[in-house]
Amino acid sequence: MKKPRILIIYTGGTIGMIENPETKALEPFDFTSLIDNVPKIKMLDYEIDNIQFEPPIDSSDMNPRHWQEIARNIEENYDSFDGFVVLHGTDTMAYTASALSFMLENLHKPVIITGSQLPIGEVRTDGEENLITALQIAAATDQYGTAMVQEVAILFENYLWRGNRSTKMSADNFNAFKSNNYPSLAKIGLGIHFNEDALSRSTTKRPLKVQYGMDTGVMFIDLHPGITEEILRHQLATPGLKGIVLKTFGAGNAPTAPWFTQAIEDAVRRGLVLLNVTQCVNGGVHSKRYQAGNHLTQAGVISGHDITSEAALTKLMYLFGLGLGPKEVVGYLNSALCGEVTLH
Repeated sequence: MKKPRILIIYTGGTIGMIENPETKALEPFDFTSLIDNVPKIKMLDYEIDNIQFEPPIDSSDMNPRHWQEIARNIEENYDSFDGFVVLHGTDTMAYTASALSFMLENLHKPVIITGSQLPIGEVRTDGEENLITALQIAAATDQYGTAMVQEVAILFENYLWRGNRSTKMSADNFNAFKSNNYPSLAKIGLGIHFNEDALSRSTTKRPLKVQYGMDTGVMFIDLHPGITEEILRHQLATPGLKGIVLKTFGAGNAPTAPWFTQAIEDAVRRGLVLLNVTQCVNGGVHSKRYQAGNHLTQAGVISGHDITSEAALTKLMYLFGLGLGPKEVVGYLNSALCGEVTLH
């Protein structure tokens, strides 16, 4: 049996911090000395290599250029490794996981993203366990020797989640992430128990194709009681804007005032693509359930169903990055590209 070959891509974040013995300040450690900091990795008996961002970044600074760098590292090393572990700060981890799920077309190997709430050098760190578990999942195969996970996923504490279904739910708990509208891909206890019915599987195996274009002409508009016509129209008139994730109330509802509907209709008529996503963490958009949601559909707003905000925004970036026009983008928004949405 050949040893699993896993590539770690360290972007930055809390997991890669260690206390400087002199200054007591947290600073990134050199991942070439990973085994020294996490000696238990030797017990896995894997062939592990690593790539580091120079310099490592706080995930609050993450942007499409960094997603392209991660994707490029995966593409250039795709045939040489069995799986990939991306170490990442937690704040924008769900955005990166969602973006990579769209960018890495025909993915048939695991890309496991993890991080930690405490630095890996802390006594009570969750980083060591998350890293080791992520490596094990990246190396896991089924009875036929095929990769168990063939998609982008987030591993945190006790669960493995589909990347484009995940959201950071807590700034304090070790179980910081959750997928509210899709089951876990695996539960981690004394062992790793995969939910094979939830895992992505493709009947055809095509070569990996990376789409690097991610158009940043998109934004969120969060509705709130008291939003005015002046503010809404100002947002809708943002220069360079192509797509909007409209974060609505409840099951996809919005104000029914004539000025609101007219502003939305005017934006759609100008060629803007608006995607309706609920502000609730559970459930999704049911645009025809209430009059307050149905009028958005009539105005040309697309239902996001149960897609997360992170996946909605990065899906728009991806589709416009392909050079598609508004009508083509709308067509793809009404389909599931890589398991990111449940269509009713």
